[in-house]
Amino acid sequence: MKSNIYKYPIVWQKDDFFIKIYSSIPNIATGILITSNNATFVVDPGDGILRDLSKDVGANTILNISDIFISHGHHDHIGGVWSLLTYLSVMHKKNEINIYYPKGCIEIESIYKAFIKVYKRDLTYKINLREINSEKQFKRKSILIKPFKVNHREISHDNKSTVKIPSIGFKFIYNKKSICYGGDTAYCESLVKHCANSDLAIIEAGADTENKLDLHMSIEQASQIGKTAKEYFLVHVPE
Repeated sequence: MKSNIYKYPIVWQKDDFFIKIYSSIPNIATGILITSNNATFVVDPGDGILRDLSKDVGANTILNISDIFISHGHHDHIGGVWSLLTYLSVMHKKNEINIYYPKGCIEIESIYKAFIKVYKRDLTYKINLREINSEKQFKRKSILIKPFKVNHREISHDNKSTVKIPSIGFKFIYNKKSICYGGDTAYCESLVKHCANSDLAIIEAGADTENKLDLHMSIEQASQIGKTAKEYFLVHVPE
């Protein structure tokens, strides 16, 4: 299988199991839409996700979003949360929405608290924060979700070391087809395990130099893991 580095947006579909990766650019933005016969999910809504969804699928599909999945709290993965939540209220969404995020991700909790403080009186729908602190699988609509821990780190404040941050990947399973999304991570065995035999693996390859391998994976590392899946895309590759 060739190394799968494509221009965005990237689309994959098996029957009515569909994913569109609008972007996954380091330090800029990520944004992913997943749908099935009755599910509409957004994964890592970075800056521009509302614009991309509005242009691509329109208001009705956006209003049908029931679940948002956050791999970690860096700005390029959550920068569009506020505008998306605001739009849903402006458009009078009625059904509740769940936000799944790794335990300890203070960025999502802070956004939620600030958002409720500003819009509580005008909010037309309920927001449920769903903290993930285990690898226990759960089902939403017709899709089974298996969260798993990954190993993402960031540069410490003193710029002398790296520190691990709350981060998870997700495996989405529908109608015997599976999509494994690792979020941002250095090489880790849990990602290897969950990518193996997946119908699609979405794997970051953000390390363009050897000194970044504590934070991200190289194209070589990501490709090795990707080849254990039936198909794979490499994302978050530095431009």
